[in-house]
Parts: sequence; structure tokens; C-alpha cells
Amino acid sequence: MITRRRFLQWFASLGLTGFATTAYGVIMEPLLRQRATRYNLKLRHWPDDLHLSIAVISDLHACKPWMDVDRIHSIVNQTNELGADLVVLLGDYVAGLRYVTGTVHSAEWSMVLSGLKAPLGVHAILGNHDWWDDRTAQAKGHGPTLSQLALERAGRQRCDQTYKVGPVLLAGGTG
Repeated sequence: MITRRRFLQWFASLGLTGFATTAYGVIMEPLLRQRATRYNLKLRHWPDDLHLSIAVISDLHACKPWMDVDRIHSIVNQTNELGADLVVLLGDYVAGLRYVTGTVHSAEWSMVLSGLKAPLGVHAILGNHDWWDDRTAQAKGHGPTLSQLALERAGRQRCDQTYKVGPVLLAGGTG
């Protein structure tokens, strides 16, 4: 039989575990663990003498306090330090989240992203949040979205067709 004391201890430990898990997901992971992960891929039909490094940035979800302009600057600097041949931006630039303390305007995050440099260029596609956050594009049923316009103003090439960039064939989504 479970005692009241044992039940309260169990309930308190459950609450503490929930708090610790939430703190890790809300504080540790987004604010303190910025890192680059390297993968060395060996493709079956890729020429041995053709070396290519690609930096991928995805799901910025620009908002305060999680992904403010300073943090995006830090990501851009870290990416440039990698010296990649090609940089691809995989969308979801806008937050589209409910639990934020402030927004980061598209003009701000796009200008910071314009600092990305790579010999074969920086290419971008849009993500689902870039569409969901733009009520006008949703109402019209087509773009351009606010994210697309911001990227174009910042000089980023949008990849919504298939084209060749150096030795690589990029295939983007539609929209």
C-alpha cells in the first residue's frame, strides 16, 4: 500500500523531472549548445578527386529570446569560419511560435544572413513556417512570401528550380 508521504515524494520527483527536462529544452539546448556537426559522406558514384564541403543552416525560427539578431550573427560567423564551398539555407526563418517575447523582423535576419560567404554561393529555400506566418501569401494561395522578399532584398539566390552550381546540381522546392 502506498503511503501519503511516498505519493508526495513521487509526485515531487515527477515535477522536478518535468522542470529539469523543460529547462534543458528551453535554456540549455537553444541558448548554450551552438555547435557545428561535420559529416564525411562517401557517395558511390562521386569522383574521388572532387572534394566539396557544404554548410547547411536550417530552422532559425528568428525570435526573441531564443534566436535574436546577435545569435544569428554568431551562426553566420561560425558558418563562415568553416570555409564551406557552398552554403544552403533550408527555410523556416520566421518563428511561427507562440511562446516568444518578441519578433525579429525579416529585414533584420535577412541582412545578417547576407553576411554568409561561400565560393559557390549561398542558396535558400523556404520552409513551412515561412508560408504559415505569411497570411497574405496564404490568402492568395501563392507567393512571394515575406521571407522570400527579405531573402531577395538581401541578395540571396532562392532555389526553387533545378540548376547547376559548380559541380553540384541543386534541386529546390516550389514556392
